[in-house]
Amino acid sequence: MNIPFEYYRESVNWIRARCELSPQTGIILGTGLGELVNETKVISSFDYRDIPHFPIATAESHAGKLYVVEWKNKICVIAQGRFHFYEGYSMQQVVYPVRVMKLLGISSLLISNISGGINPDYQLADLVCIEDHINLQPANPLTGPNLSEFGSRWPDMFQAYDPEMRRAAESFAREKGIRMHSGVYASVSGPNLETPAEYRYLARIGADCVGMSTVPEVIAARHMGLRTFAISAVSDICYGEIKPANISSLLKAAAEAQPHMTAIFGHLISLA
Repeated sequence: MNIPFEYYRESVNWIRARCELSPQTGIILGTGLGELVNETKVISSFDYRDIPHFPIATAESHAGKLYVVEWKNKICVIAQGRFHFYEGYSMQQVVYPVRVMKLLGISSLLISNISGGINPDYQLADLVCIEDHINLQPANPLTGPNLSEFGSRWPDMFQAYDPEMRRAAESFAREKGIRMHSGVYASVSGPNLETPAEYRYLARIGADCVGMSTVPEVIAARHMGLRTFAISAVSDICYGEIKPANISSLLKAAAEAQPHMTAIFGHLISLA
């Protein structure tokens, strides 16, 4: 599915007709991590289903709302809930909010997710500052005709995750005593979790954690020249004696990690 540029423009015009403020930073909140909005002053909020051409979030715990907020004296736009390839969306639909955020005016993007911890140094509810990724998704959001309004045909991904933002986050985490690692995130399609053999394979190819999102959004962000930072909360353990996971245990780990993730995002916003 190739989405015409005019669709993005219509979504943006609809939002601007209801909120004229231009955000500086975009934030995508992943599974179980939506409470960050409560730390902000909400200026406007919109249900995804009301925005022209916007997909509708179907994953559990993804609220499906777009917020324009004031936080740390900065204007931000927050996607409370994301889209996944496993929901049946095309990759262009998965990254639709990121492209709309860019047209609204953002220059940097902060992304959160939960993941399975493959690195044996990781514990439940630890944070992982993503330094690089391995893309194992079956499709790419840039497939098809290039939308030159967003970027060039062949964007470079050498430093997909902004080094300066990573250093600032790592320094803040050390100062506040927050357990945060720096690691490689493998992105798979899901929605099933991996087999023990697949976890071993992912470890061998260099992954420290694994999830079902983020990489498509990062690809789209870098295509548009956005500074990008991503953080993952370890929601289940995928090494040693692996135990079956369930959504309630994943959400519990996310809730434990959320205050630390929010603090780190707030610090980065204050520096923007």
